[in-house]
Amino acid sequence: MRSPLDTRTASNTDMSCTCPPRSDVMTVHTPTRHVRRLSRKRRAALGAISLACCCAVAAALPSGASASPEAPRSADKKASAAAFADEFDGPAGSPVDSSKWQTETGDNVNNHERQYYTPGGDNAQLDGEGHLVITARKENPSNYQCWYGTCEYTSSRLNTANTFTQTYGHVEAKMKIPRGQGMWPAFWMLGADMGDVGWPASGEIDIMENVGFEPGTVHGTLHGPGYSGGGGIGADYSLPGGEDFADDFHTFAVDWAPDSITWSVDGNVFQTRTPADLDGKEWVFDKPFFLILNLAVGGDWPGDPDGGTTFPQELVVDHVRVETDDAAPPA
Repeated sequence: MRSPLDTRTASNTDMSCTCPPRSDVMTVHTPTRHVRRLSRKRRAALGAISLACCCAVAAALPSGASASPEAPRSADKKASAAAFADEFDGPAGSPVDSSKWQTETGDNVNNHERQYYTPGGDNAQLDGEGHLVITARKENPSNYQCWYGTCEYTSSRLNTANTFTQTYGHVEAKMKIPRGQGMWPAFWMLGADMGDVGWPASGEIDIMENVGFEPGTVHGTLHGPGYSGGGGIGADYSLPGGEDFADDFHTFAVDWAPDSITWSVDGNVFQTRTPADLDGKEWVFDKPFFLILNLAVGGDWPGDPDGGTTFPQELVVDHVRVETDDAAPPA
């Protein structure tokens, strides 16, 4: 449930990026390429890309959302093909693969977030064990300036705007989120036509957002013209028994088809949205979108960190995968 992002265009001599709307100039730095080793985890992933669907417990269904016991892709799994996959294999300390991800830099005034997104691998590195680690720190050794003055925190935000876009398919990330008041991790998508039509006409699909004051709940939301910010269309999913999402890895996914988007956590569907949910407003989700991973600190929705929030905090990503089938070819 994002408030409108500020408008900022990112570019450098090698590439230009249609980044989420921001109010001043943002630069995108391309991380240094690195040699990736083919780990056992990577080989297994190439052989079988699937949701964890055997041990998750179904969440309570919010009003207005439809449900089924597991994500609908399972019946068509044999027909699926990988359009995008990053298993984050590589030496510890390596930056992300620049052929797949771009690093955004800057702050975010419209959400009133407190972090500065740093370049390169300063706050986003591989851990050498098959994970990407996005780290939020309460430090600012480079004296970055934010909308409120000298930035108090640093973090990272990655996108595929210039490297990969997709229309339809199964989109998932397996992640272990951070904990604490003021933390705001997200896995989401924006319309690739952002630079032409702006936000929210571009559309936004929030696959997973968590705010730190709700440690056991995640949100999935659509934003578009006439239903953006606090008026986005979505639902939430809560773990049973008072569990926290920061305690373990979970798989967050959408199954996206013409005129339909279905959200699931660990294979458990918790909402499906169609044009019928928009009360006549425009459905803007039948076109290419790009992926975004970020860890924000503070902001209008989560509130700022307090005395109980410890740093550093980490968003640990096991993999990001996009699959298509014969009915949903790559964009």
